[in-house]
Amino acid sequence: MENVLLEEEDDCPELVPIVQADQIPVTIITGYLGAGKTTLLNYILTEQHNKRIAVILNEFGEGSALEKSLAVSQAGELYEEWLELRNGCLCCSVKDNGLKAIENLMQKKGKFDYILLETTGLADPGAVASMFWVDAELGSDIYLDGIVTVIDAKYGMQHLTEAKPDGLINEAERQVALADLAIINKTDLVEEEVLNQLKEVVRSINGLVRIQETQKSRYFFFLFSIIN
Repeated sequence: MENVLLEEEDDCPELVPIVQADQIPVTIITGYLGAGKTTLLNYILTEQHNKRIAVILNEFGEGSALEKSLAVSQAGELYEEWLELRNGCLCCSVKDNGLKAIENLMQKKGKFDYILLETTGLADPGAVASMFWVDAELGSDIYLDGIVTVIDAKYGMQHLTEAKPDGLINEAERQVALADLAIINKTDLVEEEVLNQLKEVVRSINGLVRIQETQKSRYFFFLFSIIN
């Protein structure tokens, strides 16, 4: 009997979720304040890439700056619940965790190629990601493709090594620890030695994370699966 139990325990189930062909990938975008997250989203939304992308912003983050810049690019149109762009993309702002906005998007706006969910600069992406696993109804329409964090090449070392009082976590370190892709932005502002040191710190926190260097947040990461 004991041998049978051991064999059953060793035979662990596969934990990788099965993605259906009609499901929409959702990517969580994190990044410390000033890292270039807003610039990245603005770049993705306004470029001509033949993709229908919906960006959902947290109202308490850097979203207001993005909303204003997009509104200006739309000939001064007033920003309302959803801001529709000429290239087929959408942008909206939410006060909650964004899941309700995704539900409304799927019901009212049809299918998109990608959904990007932006968090505030100090948000824990793990708490946001976990909500995709508990909402079974929403999970039939979308799947979590991965977590992207944007890092400021100039101040990233300072953010990642900042000592916190007992009981508090380093938010920037937490974001890197949970990321599938780390975009080190503003690489033109630092020497190669500083950049290499920063990459070593990032890899010491998360040895599996993919690292992409960029300037002015110009990177189309959504054209590829973040996880695979």
